Amino acid sequence: MVNITQKSSSLRIAIATAVVKVSRPETIAAIQQRKIPKGDVFEFARAAGLLGVKKTSDLIPDCHPLPIEYTSISYEIEGLNIIISVEVHTIYKTGVEVEAMHGASITALTMYDMLKPIDKAVEIQQIRLVKKTGGKSDLKNTAFPELKAAVVVCSDSIFEGNAADTSGRTLIALLEQFGIETQTYEVLPDEISAIREKALQLCSAEHQLLIFTGGTGLSPRDVTPEAIGPLIERPIEGIMETARRYGQERMPYAMLSRGVAGFIGSTLVLTFPGSKSGVEESFQALFPQVLHLFKINKGQKH
Repeated sequence: MVNITQKSSSLRIAIATAVVKVSRPETIAAIQQRKIPKGDVFEFARAAGLLGVKKTSDLIPDCHPLPIEYTSISYEIEGLNIIISVEVHTIYKTGVEVEAMHGASITALTMYDMLKPIDKAVEIQQIRLVKKTGGKSDLKNTAFPELKAAVVVCSDSIFEGNAADTSGRTLIALLEQFGIETQTYEVLPDEISAIREKALQLCSAEHQLLIFTGGTGLSPRDVTPEAIGPLIERPIEGIMETARRYGQERMPYAMLSRGVAGFIGSTLVLTFPGSKSGVEESFQALFPQVLHLFKINKGQKH
């Protein structure tokens, strides 16, 4: 199966439809009057469709087992067509479009099986996904070219030339995925005064986003939170809470990160861990949804 461990759980919704076409009005009348010999077509098919949604991962090898939080199966009759609609909700790391389509398929097959004794020309048509929401796929084509970033690496060893920077370079590449240009890239020692001075310098109209990487742990030289925390005018605790929760689900020491986040003036400042994996996990946890803050900060609701 595809690796989804890097994804975050979110509300995901899918709606699929299928069409069962009968050959004569008498079949529709028999369904509505519950005169089909095998039983109530709508209720039997609905029960089968619910089971179909739940059993999707048992029958389709590459589908992940996931919690089904809600399923609705409804019908609409248009002429000789019975339109089946299946809506499925989950809060998970991957979507439920296959589950919705599988449920529509099983519902339609059950109707076909129950109707074929009285209508030999019944057909199943147009099984398709009509709606899918949730997860980062809603934002996958989103770009933010209007945002300009600054990336600052806080590390004594990198500043002194004793180690190579991977976290800052990784962060720059990740930002490029959303069309965000890093206009400034700096490496600083783990010194409160140097970090604070650089933050004040970079929090200007030129940079809407400022990300520090490194110095958020608990070693004696990890001072990035002490440097940045007092400068933040509008703290946003939920940002780093989200990043820590995401990291904690993947490794046991993420709870020790002391990163802070918030606005200094109109610049959003984030403080990420210093490791390449820590940067990648923090970015996965927060982007691109965190960029919605720029609309809110300008007084826009959406």
